[in-house]
Amino acid sequence: MIRIGTCSWKYDSWRGIVYSDTPEINYLKEYSANYNTVEIDQWFWSLFEKEVVLPDIRIVENYKASVPDDFLFTIKLPNSISLTHYYTKNKTEALKKNPHFLSADLFFAFIDSIKCLQDNIGCLILQFEYLNKVKISSQSELQDRIAKFFEEIKSVDYPVAIEIRNPYYMNERYFSFLAQAGIPHVFLEGYYMPPVIETFNAFKKYILEPVVIRLHGPDRSGIETLSGKQWNSILINRDNELIQVMEMIKTLNAADIDLFLNVNNHYEGCAPKTITKIKSML
Repeated sequence: MIRIGTCSWKYDSWRGIVYSDTPEINYLKEYSANYNTVEIDQWFWSLFEKEVVLPDIRIVENYKASVPDDFLFTIKLPNSISLTHYYTKNKTEALKKNPHFLSADLFFAFIDSIKCLQDNIGCLILQFEYLNKVKISSQSELQDRIAKFFEEIKSVDYPVAIEIRNPYYMNERYFSFLAQAGIPHVFLEGYYMPPVIETFNAFKKYILEPVVIRLHGPDRSGIETLSGKQWNSILINRDNELIQVMEMIKTLNAADIDLFLNVNNHYEGCAPKTITKIKSML
């Protein structure tokens, strides 16, 4: 199945496009009447100086009650699991190691916190930032750490896919490692990563399902300035890229591979309108 949705959903500027003009609305309930998947990224932001914040059960239960039974979420795992070090305020500040990096205990605590969504989880996403040699010494070290983590969480019932932001790690050795470990790859369009179609064509023999494609633009701050954070119109036309992505999707569909396509407002300016274009292209 191909599922197409957006990255997050609570945007008031989508009124008249996705949402009604009713003053008080349940955004997710109205969203799920139009789409069958969405990406949750709010629980990614979890690592703070003095604590790790896990999902509020009341919010999780509200999400469960707001969607149909066949609706699926792709969910970013907390950055308290994927960050090697705490964020710094400036480049001169000394790095402080994150003691929770690739912690299986924290992973299972997170899974427990969202357990009422268990029937609506399509894929979990382990998103790494760009890792310089101070944070991770090499690709080999990263793969060893990932292998250990996945061995510790192998009892989990949901697919866990990996997104990396080190372009030079995306090579034959990396994709062979993912295939042998049974780990799906997240294809990211944007953030200085190579076009997803190039990565797919080079390594498609290693691809596992579900495939997750995340459409982001290369200049987040630029499009935020251009839009004034009003996400209701196409500001940057990326049809040439989309045509290539559609070819990738058609190839995956022909191979009967499950796919999640997550579109961000930062890609063209209005994720729902980009999705309308994608559906017409397909």
